[in-house]
Amino acid sequence: MRNVSRWATSGGAVLLVAALLLFPSVAPNPYVLSAGIVVLNYAVLSTSWNFVGGFTGYISLGHGALAGLGGYATGLLVVKAGLSSFLALFAAAVLVGLVAVPVGFAALRVRGASFVIVSIAIVLILLLVFQSWASFTGGSRGLVVPRPFPDLSRPEHHRAFWYLYSGLLALALLAWWLVDRSRFGLGLKAVREDEDKAEALGTPTFAYKMIVFVVSAFFTALGGGLYALWFGDLDPVFQFSILSGSYLVLMALLGGVRNLFGPVVGAVVVGVALEYFKVSFGDTQLHLVATGVLLGLVVMFMPDGVLPALAALVKRLRPDDSATIREETAEELRDRRLANAGDKR
Repeated sequence: MRNVSRWATSGGAVLLVAALLLFPSVAPNPYVLSAGIVVLNYAVLSTSWNFVGGFTGYISLGHGALAGLGGYATGLLVVKAGLSSFLALFAAAVLVGLVAVPVGFAALRVRGASFVIVSIAIVLILLLVFQSWASFTGGSRGLVVPRPFPDLSRPEHHRAFWYLYSGLLALALLAWWLVDRSRFGLGLKAVREDEDKAEALGTPTFAYKMIVFVVSAFFTALGGGLYALWFGDLDPVFQFSILSGSYLVLMALLGGVRNLFGPVVGAVVVGVALEYFKVSFGDTQLHLVATGVLLGLVVMFMPDGVLPALAALVKRLRPDDSATIREETAEELRDRRLANAGDKR
């Protein structure tokens, strides 16, 4: 079974790399490529969320706000401090990681529904701050972030950011994979299964949760900052939206939070559905209804996620020779009994 899992992971990695390399060449127009970047952004953010949700079981609706904070920090460092785009991107991710320490210190002391409420409160606080502080953040007018590649045409700009996002996704997946196979990851899984028992057995649960929360915030901020550099226009209502954080949770749960590629699969399903429904239903809110119906169907029939459901289906269909009982004829049964009797003599 372990070999099957290893082969499945390797195969998934090969398919993902092939898709990331080939998509810009097969995209029929710049709009499809830009929609692909939106989906890739979801994949990065959902994978980043999965450091907390997948390993510890804590459901955070505030990661959308961490992405927004990373985007605004990147934009403000470029506009106000005059840093180059990618230096600002990494500096902003470090700053968000530092901000995550006091936030995590307060939020991670509670569990369950209380943690969800605290994560929502973080989103609302940041929304109020960035809307009200108009002299610094631009307020409701938003913040315009200069393009890092001003000489590129729009299609070339999209292509460059597709590969930047691909590299960031690969880095986030590699980090998740390493944590999953480490002693640190084993401690986080113990928190997920039974935090009180893990703490009683000597696992420093709070320290582990804090570390993985900061790591998750760092990658989330990188995704949000890269979005700011690509899109170039930040709006606090969109950047600090509870709906954005909810999408990340649903994507990860849809694909399977305990699987390396689960959030990526969920991001592809939900992201493509969102873009399709927006095109089909225009500016109405029907795209939200259609997406909700799609997710409801998946949750009803695949409650553990798409990838675990597929793995279970393959396991049922795959013949298991070890569990097979071969029928024995009367002559074979008589011969076996005679042989056993002879051995006893």
